[in-house]
Amino acid sequence: MKITNKHNLPDVVVSALTKETYSRGKSDISVTTLIDAPRVGLLKKLHDDKIEMDAVDFLWSRFGTAMHNVFEDAADHKGIISEERLFLDYQGWCVSGAIDLQTIDSDGVIISDYKVTSVWSVINDKVEWHNQLNAYAWLVRHAKGMRVKSLRIIAILRDWQRRKATELNYPSAPMMIVDIPLWSESEQDDYMQGRINLHQAADFEYATGGTLPECSGKERWTKADSFAVKKKGRVRALKVHDSMDSAKKYLEELGDGHYIEERKGEPTRCAGNWCRVADWCGQYQDELDLNE
Repeated sequence: MKITNKHNLPDVVVSALTKETYSRGKSDISVTTLIDAPRVGLLKKLHDDKIEMDAVDFLWSRFGTAMHNVFEDAADHKGIISEERLFLDYQGWCVSGAIDLQTIDSDGVIISDYKVTSVWSVINDKVEWHNQLNAYAWLVRHAKGMRVKSLRIIAILRDWQRRKATELNYPSAPMMIVDIPLWSESEQDDYMQGRINLHQAADFEYATGGTLPECSGKERWTKADSFAVKKKGRVRALKVHDSMDSAKKYLEELGDGHYIEERKGEPTRCAGNWCRVADWCGQYQDELDLNE
């Protein structure tokens, strides 16, 4: 990876922000990689020497690391396990996952994960969090032989605003607990089996020069198509609809001089610079070529 310093930060700041602290240990794949698209992980391997990140892009991840360290230093109570990386040999691979906090009770384990995140993330349900924490529950069951009784996110909200705290659904404090649904053991087993099969198949294709699996709409954060009703000669839409039928009904009410503009759902992760390998992804680049 190439590190840039476009904002002319002092060398000591750049060094602190870009210092590598992550390690998955002696495992073939980590939970965070396993729950993500195989295509993304493999393209990162292939183009690692070309990927650019600016020093400032590391800010919030380093802030998250700092908060982890603060909480880890305080986790010296009986029945508390902090920052434990678990390993499990499964189907020819060693799978690992670092669990931020395990609270051991007589009737099971509470798994907690620290997140430095946005208010939007806690207001809107994040499927990625469900997948990640249930994958950790799977690891705890199989690697430690312990029952998991609940899952939660301990969220630190970096963009929280006090003046909005009285608004409906807005968090009342800059930290909050987000309970994550605990799947049944069979659901966890089926999910992890499916993810491991998917990544192993992709690895085989990668190693043999085959075709990489495409990312799904969910993995690309693709927005749904929308249908804008517009007046001829006017730039802004009068109304944007979720379906063509709804847009047509509205158009009939307006009469002549109006039309429907179909807006294809954009893959936000690819187009919004959230995916570091979009420049080398044939799936995304082919779509750009078609839209030119």
